Amino acid sequence: MQQSHQVWVLGASGYSGAALCRILARHPSVNIAGAFSSAGSSPVEINKLYPELSGQLELMVEPWCDSLITEAASAVDSVFLALPHEASAFLAPLLLQQGCRVYDLSGAFRLDDVNNYPLYYGFEHTHPELLAAANYALPELNQSNAAYDAPLQSLPGCYPTAATLALAPLLQSGLCDSAQMPVVTAVSGVSGAGRKASLTTSFCEVSLQPYAVLTHRHQIELEQNLKCELIFVPQLGNFKRGIVATAVVTLKADADGRVPDKAVVEALYQQAYGHQPAIRLRDQPAKIDDVAHTPFCDLYVQVVGRKVVIIAALDNLLKGAASQAVQVFNLSNGFDSMEALL
Repeated sequence: MQQSHQVWVLGASGYSGAALCRILARHPSVNIAGAFSSAGSSPVEINKLYPELSGQLELMVEPWCDSLITEAASAVDSVFLALPHEASAFLAPLLLQQGCRVYDLSGAFRLDDVNNYPLYYGFEHTHPELLAAANYALPELNQSNAAYDAPLQSLPGCYPTAATLALAPLLQSGLCDSAQMPVVTAVSGVSGAGRKASLTTSFCEVSLQPYAVLTHRHQIELEQNLKCELIFVPQLGNFKRGIVATAVVTLKADADGRVPDKAVVEALYQQAYGHQPAIRLRDQPAKIDDVAHTPFCDLYVQVVGRKVVIIAALDNLLKGAASQAVQVFNLSNGFDSMEALL
């Protein structure tokens, strides 16, 4: 019998944190040694926050206290941070000093350039050395075993997961016209905005609404991943969970005016993802209903002339957050990447 890994989940009262607890609770090699919400909150059973977990998960969510950090070295092997960005930026270095491996679901360590944090995240980053040390943990694209030995695993954003998986094989192939900027439009469910109540996400106000056009923090993350400028238009949808991202690129013609056909493009995606258990290549446009409550990203490719449209669909709380974090945890610890996810 494998020894249990002792883990903490910080931010367990939020949507992604609760999803993490649900997955980790069924992992055969994990014991949730602590689940925490914000300091000053009251202890509460997780199934009181999420009644759908009744009969499935008995777990007390306790208020976090920074004094617990000194207990981490003896109490846990790994810590999952499902926290606001600045909170993760503060806590992750302290937990790393205690010898814990940290899986961060926030954006605190995703960007390479420390100067981008005030602009896109609204705070000054005080640990630029960790930006270089963190592994940007997108399993389907970063397949180096050594990368998952890093003590700090930085999980991608939900939009960048969908859009990067959609575009990477084609942009890396050299088949695209570099003079034509890729365009990504993506619609996310309201849960992507978090659990905290706001007017924008209230029942009577929520609508299909573009926001942060060309200024969203995931714009810079996408450009970093794909090594090119692009146009990114995020949209808030009037549904609970899921993302559909539609990416458009232009193929380049060779000296004789010929362009790759659909078979060539589809072969690229088959080569990149045919062996990846969390990717499903579809022959019809991907849709949210097929991926909600699953750990999969569904991809569909269409080619007409020089234009290529790639549609990606995933659950923003799972493949865009919690299940991807567990996928990375599995890779870090030598388990099957889909352990506890299916």
